Amino acid sequence: RALIRGDIDIYPDYTGTIAQEIFAGKEIHGNADIRRALKAYGIEMSRPLGFNNTYAIGMKRELAKKLNIQNISDLKYHPTLKLGFSNEFMNRNDGWPGLRKRYQLTQRDVQGLEHALAYQGLESDSIQAIDLYMTDAEIQYYDLKVLKDDLKYFPAYDAVLLYRADAKKRIPRLAHVLSELEGAISEQIMVKLNSQVKTKDKGKGKSEAYVAAQFLKQSLSVKVKKTHESTLFSRFIRRTKEHFFLVGISLVMAILLAIPLGILASKSKRTGQFILSLTGLIQTIPSLVLLVFMIPLLGISEPPAIIALFLYSLLPIVRGTYTGIQEIPQGIRESAEAIGLPSLAILRLIEIPLATRSILSGIKTSAVINVGTATLGAFIGAGGYGQPILTGLRKDFTLIWEGAIPAALMALLIQWGFDLSERLIVPKGLRIKSE
Repeated sequence: RALIRGDIDIYPDYTGTIAQEIFAGKEIHGNADIRRALKAYGIEMSRPLGFNNTYAIGMKRELAKKLNIQNISDLKYHPTLKLGFSNEFMNRNDGWPGLRKRYQLTQRDVQGLEHALAYQGLESDSIQAIDLYMTDAEIQYYDLKVLKDDLKYFPAYDAVLLYRADAKKRIPRLAHVLSELEGAISEQIMVKLNSQVKTKDKGKGKSEAYVAAQFLKQSLSVKVKKTHESTLFSRFIRRTKEHFFLVGISLVMAILLAIPLGILASKSKRTGQFILSLTGLIQTIPSLVLLVFMIPLLGISEPPAIIALFLYSLLPIVRGTYTGIQEIPQGIRESAEAIGLPSLAILRLIEIPLATRSILSGIKTSAVINVGTATLGAFIGAGGYGQPILTGLRKDFTLIWEGAIPAALMALLIQWGFDLSERLIVPKGLRIKSE
């Protein structure tokens, strides 16, 4: 979808995925058919890069030996085995449903989970067989037994590059670079490259960008802008800027809308119920689902993440504004009306100042929540502290701390900042009364 929209120009994919998933139900019998189908969307496909990253099923080597399991078909003789497959594999046309049917597997204890976590589950014996990609470095890392696909269920997953048809005109060197890559990456090379990212030495794995850049530079003489590994400090600064941008922009947008909505809600019981119910309903939508819903409208990267965070920020601020105004004693309003103050003057001079503490509390709550929720933006390319967390899930759990600790510190700093702002903005008399 991002490729069709023009959010990106090039995207790596696999022929098996394209044929079985993207064009499921269509008559696709080879790369020529795939190219014809893609052409209708203004997308072209390179020739295979050289490696077949097909699916496989793997187990701990010692367990496979103990149970005498060599082939996938042997699994049907062990119905009590606990299987754990990636969430994608659980629902793909070429995944678990078809595999179970083809091999007549009867296992009932089958769990869906993040692909990288499946290896951890296998290592801890929580599950006993998982789906693999044949170029995964984890196969060697964990010394796994790859079961033979004796019924030839899995199709070929030749790696290819999909690119927009107009990209060759806009990027003159694209055709040359593509021709250099085609057939240049064997399965052995891909496993070796992946092994540089996923290593047995904790914290020693290189970033995907660095490994890819080095390969392009050394093997294909392709010039790249940056080939050195970034330092922890430089990554921290970059991620902090990205995260603060997501949280800051979305929070400002929410303040500009939520405070007026809160004021409006406080003036009418029926209107108030509607506004609070609507903002409350938005809050019940799972964060990741809301992000995904934004992609068709806004593409990928920061915009959908900002809008999702903006929507999540509304309820605490609306409720804080509404509650602050509602809790003002009626006698104060009546006194203001008695001396002839108009409604707007009462709002500006009395209600807003008296409700300031409650409003700030709502803004603080939204800001702190958004710091945590913004980490999900990494799933759609928005960056921020979620990026090292996501990377850590895939290759090295120690990287998770690069995102988790700064996110926690940012939340604490924001909370401290709002507490300080409250002391500066809210009159001392109101603070003492509230305390």
